[in-house]
Amino acid sequence: MSHALLFAPRRLLRTVITLLLCAAAAVAVAAPLAPSNPAPDFTLRTLEGQNLRLGEQRGRVVLVNFWATWCGPCRQEMPHLNKLYDKYKSSGFVLLGVNVDEDTRTAAGVASKLGVRFPVLPDSDKLVSKKYDLKAMPSTVLIDRDGRVRYLHRGYQSGYEDTYDKQIRELLKE
Repeated sequence: MSHALLFAPRRLLRTVITLLLCAAAAVAVAAPLAPSNPAPDFTLRTLEGQNLRLGEQRGRVVLVNFWATWCGPCRQEMPHLNKLYDKYKSSGFVLLGVNVDEDTRTAAGVASKLGVRFPVLPDSDKLVSKKYDLKAMPSTVLIDRDGRVRYLHRGYQSGYEDTYDKQIRELLKE
């Protein structure tokens, strides 16, 4: 048997391991919302006109919900988010609704109609949405007291609010 053939499997294994490590590193860079990574900071103006900066929420558990007026599941989710906001807001919990519609007036009208009680932050130029690499609407990000992404939920189905509740309680206990 040839000497080169004996070492071919080792070279192949080394090449495969190197490729896998490079792929894993690329995925880590391409997935900024991976658990335990810092949440991308942003500042947006609320519908009431006040600037709100995510970085200033350190020390609190933050749920950021990206939504749009044209999104049926987003509208379905809003009453549940209101309940979570009311339940935990006095316990160090903040809920921010980042709206991605181009027309802020439409967002304000729908938020009012749905009785949204937490801050709504228009992101009409989609700069924050791009930082969070949205893949679905709605998308919900739970951030711990240290400003790290802990949970990411893409989309909404009835019952997700129970998962949010459990995760919020867990983060508030830390």
